[in-house]
Amino acid sequence: MEPLREGQRIVKNIHAAEFSSYQANDDPRPGQSVLQLDDSAPLARSFFVFRMEPGAVSVAHVHDRGEHFFIIEGDLHDHDGYEYKAGDLVYLRPGTVHNSTTKNGCTLVAYLESAQLIE
Repeated sequence: MEPLREGQRIVKNIHAAEFSSYQANDDPRPGQSVLQLDDSAPLARSFFVFRMEPGAVSVAHVHDRGEHFFIIEGDLHDHDGYEYKAGDLVYLRPGTVHNSTTKNGCTLVAYLESAQLIE
């Protein structure tokens, strides 16, 4: 096998890389940021790391293709009171509507293709 060529591998460390501010429909979301490897995908789509600072609240949204995420650290609470914790691997089925909050902050890795905001 040949060594990988320049540009074939992208590596970012979540403890050292700069996160981008997260925006929902061009509306900045305070306390929320994203680290994404695939710059060809829209921000917070595909595979990415998502951070919520203590007290941050996500916008209510629905996923037409589902949402996969893994809680790396912190706490995350869905609108219905369900509490996710570090180590939880989660799949929300297509059509699920939810929004999340965090009391102490949260870092998670996610995979999703699309999300529609509920306003």
